[in-house]
Amino acid sequence: MFTLAHLSDPHLPMPPARVVELLGKRLTGYVNWWRGRVRLHRPDALAGIVADLEAARPDHIAVTGDLVNISLPVEFQRAADWLVALGSPRDVTLVPGNHDVYVATKWPGTLGLWGAWLAGDGVPPAASFEVFPTLRRRGPVALVGLSSGVPKPPFFATGTLGEAQIARAERLLAETGREGLCRVVLIHHPPLTSEKRMKRLTDAAAFQAMIRRVGCEIVLHGHNHRSELARIAGPAGPVPVLGVASASAAPDRKYGAARYHLIRISGEAGAWRLDVEMRTLRPDGTGCATDGHLVFGALGPRHSSGASLTAPQDECATGVARSQP
Repeated sequence: MFTLAHLSDPHLPMPPARVVELLGKRLTGYVNWWRGRVRLHRPDALAGIVADLEAARPDHIAVTGDLVNISLPVEFQRAADWLVALGSPRDVTLVPGNHDVYVATKWPGTLGLWGAWLAGDGVPPAASFEVFPTLRRRGPVALVGLSSGVPKPPFFATGTLGEAQIARAERLLAETGREGLCRVVLIHHPPLTSEKRMKRLTDAAAFQAMIRRVGCEIVLHGHNHRSELARIAGPAGPVPVLGVASASAAPDRKYGAARYHLIRISGEAGAWRLDVEMRTLRPDGTGCATDGHLVFGALGPRHSSGASLTAPQDECATGVARSQP
């Protein structure tokens, strides 16, 4: 059995910024943080999530973006320090989110500090977005990392993959499918056509068309700050698309407290089973508790417990578990 931990959107605390650093889009994000988001993303909540994750001792950790808030240079260094504490580049795979590319930055002093966690197997630390999609083989699992983060105008949180990245991802998924690996796609934005216009993945339809051709076993994402489940069509049946809540969410957040998912992968090619344990920060902040399970695989999708996420075909308290054509 292989255990993969999935967390997303830690939104590490915002440092004070100089006026000169707040030109353009950064200004609105900076104001939004200090007017409200600072109370929604709590470092103590994130610390509780990470402590519980470390106790679980997963085989690998996947982080689907938004480590920072407005892409200040100092934010990238602080996030690099956090990544070092979380785990080595061998044990942690990262893909960027829209806040990690809030504005255009020079790679070496920003995302380049995370290059070893972003890069695929057998290549130097990532030096540009051209490294995506990435491929990491870990035991029976193929982790295919995509970058949907692209600098956008103020008030837009959309993402875009681009034709070239989707085409390369198709080749990687086809190759690892032939190898019989359990293919896990990591992306920040949910690849669904029903998302809000200002927050959506602009080429979700093209991504889905690619999955219909080559398939994968599961897509993991963040961005919406809630745990949610949808399905998109694949060549062998529906592919689960599973989002996770923010790893730093305060207990009284609209979409619930901070959470991460433990995904236990067993089986073999053509008969993979994925057991998802949802771990949520307790209201008093004293560790995490299991508040739900999902199972995907040969027996079909199942769910148990009173968690805020229900079976794939049902409505859930944090939104609707949607099924895309």
